[in-house]
Parts: sequence; structure tokens; C-alpha cells
Amino acid sequence: MMPIQVVLFDLGSTLIYSREPWPPIYRRADRALVAVLQSAGIPVTPGDFAAEYDTFMDRYYARRDRGGEEPTSYAVLRELLHDNGVPSVPDPVLRAALDAEYAVLQANWHAEEDARPTLEALQARGYRLGMVSNTSDDKNVQQLVDNWGFRPFFEIIVTSAAVGIRKPDERIFQVALNHFGVPPAGAAMVGDMPSADLEGANRLGMFSIWITRRAPDPDPAIRPQASVATLIEIPDLLEQLRS
Repeated sequence: MMPIQVVLFDLGSTLIYSREPWPPIYRRADRALVAVLQSAGIPVTPGDFAAEYDTFMDRYYARRDRGGEEPTSYAVLRELLHDNGVPSVPDPVLRAALDAEYAVLQANWHAEEDARPTLEALQARGYRLGMVSNTSDDKNVQQLVDNWGFRPFFEIIVTSAAVGIRKPDERIFQVALNHFGVPPAGAAMVGDMPSADLEGANRLGMFSIWITRRAPDPDPAIRPQASVATLIEIPDLLEQLRS
């Protein structure tokens, strides 16, 4: 077995977790988004998001789940406004509206207590670290990384919104591997979602580590190479593979 030199992490429900249920937070976020659009003179109301889906993020998820490509919330918002008779909105206005939406959503994310100690331990032992995250918005992930002081640990942060490809597509993992110049066998992927993090890593030939404490029910068709209940177990796990 090739020694693991690189460890890639998912972000949501892996390094950070959501404290409160999302549906009421999505509705608050919609109100913040709409307020920015209305202040720019755009005739839109929260009800426009509920015509077919309950909230803007529900609409994004429905659009996203049609295929493996990442539509981004920016594209979905522009599509929504077009469908409501607003075909042209300046880019800075769209960006400001999304920033208002994500400011509300970001407040519900909190760093796992063992996230930073785990990253510190891995870095101290010579592992190179990267992140591969599925997300509706690259700027949102970048801000979350900075909010929790994670950026110094990561050489590269790859998001589906930035590259247009979602996990488990092997190509998004390959973007990170190309940066490090290592083959898949020299890297591990840590994540909570079997259908995204583990399946993609397994198909590419990476070492997959399932973090289970906030994970959905296991999929018997997708088997990780290792499972941990907490992040802090990972440094010793990888050291055992080295010996």
C-alpha cells in the first residue's frame, strides 16, 4: 500500500456542524435576500420563492439534484428572477443578495471542537491537507473556512461551485490531487456523506474515511476503508497505516 501523504476533508457536517434545524433558518435567509433585492428596486417578495418550493435553497436543491453538475445558487437566483419577469439584474446586486442570504446561514454553522486539534496534529506529522466541498456558492465556503480559522491548514480548497462538478464525480477530487502531485493511492478523503465523499474516493482509488457522528444512515453498497466517530481519531489511524 502506498503511504498516504495527503488528507482531503469535506467541510459541512465534517469539520463544522449545524446547530439548529435548517427550514426556519432558510426562511429567515430568504427574507434577508429579498430585502436586498427590494432595496435595489427589484419587484420580488418571499412568496416568489414559495410558488413551487418552500424557500430559495429548496429551489436550489431541486435544481441541483437533476444531475451531477453544480448549478450554483447564483445561477439559480438569476433563473428564479427571470421566471418572475425580471430578466436583467446587475451582478453586484445578485451578489449582495446572496451575501445577505449566506450571512444568515453561516450563523448556524459551528466548528467541531476537535477540528482544529485534528488539523494541527496531521500537519505536525507531515501530512499535506486539502478540502473538497460540495456547495452552492464558493464564496460561502471560503468565508466559513476563514470564520473558523481553518485556512492556514489547507493548501487548496476545491468547491463544486468553483469547478462546476459535484462529488462523487472523480474529476473534482482529481483537481485537488493534481495540485499535490500525488496519485489517488497516496491520498485519503474524510467525509460524512457515503454517496458523495466515500463513493467518489473509492471509485478513484483513494483511502476513504467515514466520519460517522453526524452522518446519515449507512449505505450498504458504499463501504469506507475506515470509519471514525470523531476527527481526533484520524491522526493515529493514519499513523497505523504507515507502520
